[in-house]
Amino acid sequence: MEASLCKWYGDRPYRPDAYDADIVGAVIATILSQHTSDINSGRAFLSLKSAYPDGWDSVRKAASTELADVIRCGGLAQIKAERIKQVLADIYEQTGRTDLDFLKTWESPAKIIEFLTAFHGVGPKTAACVVLFNLGLPAVPVDTHVHRVARRIGMVPFVASAAKTQDILSALVPGELAYSFHVHLIEHGRKTCKARNPSCGACPVSHMCDAFGGLIPVAI
Repeated sequence: MEASLCKWYGDRPYRPDAYDADIVGAVIATILSQHTSDINSGRAFLSLKSAYPDGWDSVRKAASTELADVIRCGGLAQIKAERIKQVLADIYEQTGRTDLDFLKTWESPAKIIEFLTAFHGVGPKTAACVVLFNLGLPAVPVDTHVHRVARRIGMVPFVASAAKTQDILSALVPGELAYSFHVHLIEHGRKTCKARNPSCGACPVSHMCDAFGGLIPVAI
């Protein structure tokens, strides 16, 4: 499947310099990205960095109402502010500092995901995004596009949750293909296998798709 998507959409190689080396920043950015557009979450992250130039410890110490005002352009500001403060407090309580750079020495994606998801507000998708994008280790984060495409094609059971889908795909996809597979499925979900009115007739993987073959409903 990955070969077909690669031929259709082009190569999507991993480039470490495209992603933030600040692991705490990566966690915060992923929290800000929830339930909003990339543009809005990016603005919120830049606003946060500008308002607290002294670093993440100053964010940890800030009042949640103040923090919410800073990130309001990202949506769900109060919820995200409290979530960010809780994550930073948890990190500080467990490590005595507000950085996670020591994770760069860990080699097990599963161990890193287990460690990160122990923090309140950090779910499997957030942890997997940090592993894949910021640490360059194999993982398959499951957003709405990956979840939809994987279920329609039949790579996971129709009733599989996003978390279960992530577990299945992370075990199924070879590590060296994890990054390109993930970004290709997102691209495919945005451009072709859309939630409404998917372009099945123009799909490069329709021949292996359970939904196209009528084995499961297209509507997911």
